[in-house]
Amino acid sequence: MTTPLYTPLADTVTALRRDGYALLQPQDVATLAGLPLAALDALIPSWNDLATDQYLKDGGRYRRRRHSCFIQEGRHLTQTPHRAHWQPLEYNALHGGMHRLFEPVLPATVTQQGWPALITAIGQLCSAAREAENSAAPWYVEAHQFRIDTTDGIGRPTPEGAHRDGVDFVAVILIARDGIKGGETRVFEADGPNGKRFTMTAPWTMLLLDDATVIHESTPIQPLAQHGHRDTLVLTWRAGSFQGQETSP
Repeated sequence: MTTPLYTPLADTVTALRRDGYALLQPQDVATLAGLPLAALDALIPSWNDLATDQYLKDGGRYRRRRHSCFIQEGRHLTQTPHRAHWQPLEYNALHGGMHRLFEPVLPATVTQQGWPALITAIGQLCSAAREAENSAAPWYVEAHQFRIDTTDGIGRPTPEGAHRDGVDFVAVILIARDGIKGGETRVFEADGPNGKRFTMTAPWTMLLLDDATVIHESTPIQPLAQHGHRDTLVLTWRAGSFQGQETSP
């Protein structure tokens, strides 16, 4: 496995502007949220209660997830009525153009102190990284809990391949790795030759991406023995509206 090169917390905004991404170690993620790691760890058991993804076009059974939407204004986070997740084919050639209505994040998860504290703290980093004149505008946030397992012998964290998400910023947070190999994270310049590759291993390691300037993917996972899984929390921030809001039925 390739060892990550972490970004100092104080340099996160600079790294986002300069490189298009920042990689934070777990303790810095907790510091950012203003909570002890134990408060974030209290969220982890909810990954044992995700619903099967019924939309995988490759016929796989390896992905479980929950999805909910929020509007962030400063440090205030408001959950919206439940809505479908949508991406255009331009950003997701495999599952784009589909209104995918997943099971929502459980209320018991959303009401834990770690949930809004983490999301709003990251969102404020995103506000600092974008143009100053837009810094007070609300963010339209989508939260995805994922479990990729080895039910089929192999699990694909990003079956669509290297991609952008069609938002402003993306956070990929590792929650757990259990009995697997693979799952290497790769980040590439969207319009250049440079790229980085590393494996996130510690819970609450966070990759924060400027979606306009980089593309990303995670390689497939395989079990070390009989079974294994990789859990992540993927958060996206978009200005103006939720993606696909104009096309929702």
